[in-house]
Amino acid sequence: MSSAPHLSPESAAETAPGIPRHLRYTWDHEWLVVHEGNATVGITAFAAKALGDVVHLRLPDVGTWVEAGESCGQIASRTAVSGLYAPASGRVLEVNPALADDPGVVNAAPYTGGWLFRLRVENIAGALTPDAYAAHCAHTQGDRR
Repeated sequence: MSSAPHLSPESAAETAPGIPRHLRYTWDHEWLVVHEGNATVGITAFAAKALGDVVHLRLPDVGTWVEAGESCGQIASRTAVSGLYAPASGRVLEVNPALADDPGVVNAAPYTGGWLFRLRVENIAGALTPDAYAAHCAHTQGDRR
């Protein structure tokens, strides 16, 4: 259960540079993928780049209930601390053990080895499609094409 999310070549196709099509996104730059009622959660490449080098993570504890849109942890870089928000409601099943020794994996592989936690999904509210997320990122960067 500790492996990275399975990415087939078809599902890894991207809608815009760096935005995989098989994921769903939040306004706060988290991603999730649901398989058999369990979601794997991480932050997007956009967020990882904006944060800079991640040096510390405070992730929710296994067994904790997280609520969609609510704060469930923190991500600290060399220059900033950012909140981590749950993209869905559910009970945390697992946190990525690889990040305890090397939180920089979040920067190096945000969509694979840098996943943050898994939860048993009870409710997904307001998840963005890849196209909607790409538009959000373009707007956030001031690029209103």
